[in-house]
Amino acid sequence: MLWLADRVAGWGRVYVMESLCKTGGQKARPWLLRRACDGDYLNGYFAGKVATAAHLHEAITRADPDDELVDHTGRLLAIMADCGGMGMTLGHYPPAGVVLEAHAGHAHRLEPTLQRYFVVAQLADYLHHSAAEALALPAGQRERILGSYLSMLAREDWSEVARTGLAAGNHRMTWLARAVAPRLGLTALSHPD
Repeated sequence: MLWLADRVAGWGRVYVMESLCKTGGQKARPWLLRRACDGDYLNGYFAGKVATAAHLHEAITRADPDDELVDHTGRLLAIMADCGGMGMTLGHYPPAGVVLEAHAGHAHRLEPTLQRYFVVAQLADYLHHSAAEALALPAGQRERILGSYLSMLAREDWSEVARTGLAAGNHRMTWLARAVAPRLGLTALSHPD
């Protein structure tokens, strides 16, 4: 079924991902951990199932996961942070705190890109909101993870990527500048209106 997974989109992808999560086993796990989500808004229906079936918490907490795994983990987490009404949210994903903390730690070593900046900003915004209280994290963990994400976004190399994307009119950076930057104090995305 993996040969089919890369060839379908939309609702077809939802059905294939759900099937892989149920019956894919160990053979599908590496693929699910790195390529299940293709950026379509329908990914919200299966992101939590992928994280659970692929044992994301085991893969991302290893000492040196590959960049593709770290990037896809961020994508899964960002989708789950914003998919209420579609699929499993971070608040209903038992290892959310462990996975968020591991992702934040590994993402620090990656080179900045627009996609990475966008994902990290989404996760920081989620943790900043009261909705993140549904995570039921141990005392101080939420603040520690949020601080890690915010420090990444404040680094000069990450800020430069964001400024360049905003100046080029990237729709994600424009949205972050208007909706998220004021809440989080992201000076790299201060948008002159």
